[in-house]
Amino acid sequence: MLLHVSHHRQTSCWRREAGGQLFARIHGDEWSVEQATGPRQSDFRSRFGFRPNRKAEQQEIVERFTAGLHYVGDWHTHPESSPQPSSTDLSSMNDMVSASRHELPGFLMMIAGTRPGPSGIWLSIHHANGEWSRLDQS
Repeated sequence: MLLHVSHHRQTSCWRREAGGQLFARIHGDEWSVEQATGPRQSDFRSRFGFRPNRKAEQQEIVERFTAGLHYVGDWHTHPESSPQPSSTDLSSMNDMVSASRHELPGFLMMIAGTRPGPSGIWLSIHHANGEWSRLDQS
């Protein structure tokens, strides 16, 4: 899963933002994120923007649920070494977690920057009440 996301990092000026969904097996309070999807040809992608094809995403959720995988969040790239979520990123996750039918404590948002390794990844969990917590801080 991390290799898939890392492959899409914006390491040169002509690489466009990419993104997709995160899927996990859930056992009690333990999540094992096993798959990352995207980007798709039908997504909008530019140097500084990404908008997924929501219909295609819903199909991915249905297909993977039948295989025992649960949608747990989204990932995308930013053209910065240590990524920070934009206000659009935060409001989009808030809208998604609030509008979705699920029994999870929230959804994950992962942003991959240009720098490899932990310092190039943002990871946070977003709750239905609009609050969020960063998960990748030491």
